[in-house]
Amino acid sequence: MSQPIYGIIVNYRIGIKTQKSKECLIKFAHVTSASLAGQLINRQVVWKQGNIKLIGKIAGSHGKNGIVNVKFQKGVPGQALGTTVELIE
Repeated sequence: MSQPIYGIIVNYRIGIKTQKSKECLIKFAHVTSASLAGQLINRQVVWKQGNIKLIGKIAGSHGKNGIVNVKFQKGVPGQALGTTVELIE
């Protein structure tokens, strides 16, 4: 069985006057280019904290440095920024 892959929640997806709390930008340590980030599309991530578990799906890449855009089922709390998520499936 392979080792789990972890990423860090960098920020929400934001606009000039909006902030989408259901969509986050996540940076994985081993992903350094847009082509590697493209291979992760449609995979799932999970954020765990105590009893809370939020599941999201990688929707696409963000930029050229390997950051991915993840859409969660529910809004992610502000305490989640800077914490880790695990890549599943």
